[in-house]
Amino acid sequence: LSPRCDDAAVEEAADLALRQINADRDEGYVLSLYRIVSAREQPQEITGSVFYLILDVVDTECHVLSKKLWKNCNTRPAHSTVYGQCKAIIYINQARNIAHLNTYECTLQPVPSRYIWSICPDCPVDDSPTKPEYLEAAVRSLAKFNGESEQTHNFSVLNVTRASMQWVTGPAYFVEFLIQETSRSKDGTAADMSMSEPLPPEKIGFCKGSVVNSRVEQFVTISCEIYSQQDPATEEENQEANQ
Repeated sequence: LSPRCDDAAVEEAADLALRQINADRDEGYVLSLYRIVSAREQPQEITGSVFYLILDVVDTECHVLSKKLWKNCNTRPAHSTVYGQCKAIIYINQARNIAHLNTYECTLQPVPSRYIWSICPDCPVDDSPTKPEYLEAAVRSLAKFNGESEQTHNFSVLNVTRASMQWVTGPAYFVEFLIQETSRSKDGTAADMSMSEPLPPEKIGFCKGSVVNSRVEQFVTISCEIYSQQDPATEEENQEANQ
């Protein structure tokens, strides 16, 4: 069958497929539904249907480790959005409350830099997060978090997941990165952070930081979310588990 893309059953299938795709991914950002490109439905002999979906998606500001639902995540500004397409096959049986994602494949790519610069010459453009200056910016902004947070232990940078640079009053570095809890307590000695071991089970966090340099001083900002593996599942997550 070829149902309409705005059919309620198709929209529900797309929602459930994208939830399970995001839950299966262990790196990157939560994907949000931009548009249902096509849908094919194959009714089963007894009950339920298999849906063959092609979905246009965009990434959000939520890291996949946050386990947030895509509808609860903010999409990014146009100049920093990563666009993509997911092909998914999902079996749905409403009578038995079953939604099983058989398989999926997603292809993602950012907007080309030359296009962004032609529209917005001053917009920061995503750069390689492995460059040393971005790791330094992450470490510097995390030091501010460690100094101000009420966490028992200090955190260290796990890896930089996204980075960009913009010239303001001087070079300004914007970074997004994962952090992990270490064995170094907040009231411990000023030992080198590199000597601190991650704590098992690891408490992971996701941070957004910036370091803006001017001729006279440096401005540092940081905001972090901490994800504990012991956090109780939300009611919505429990419903997904039952499905």
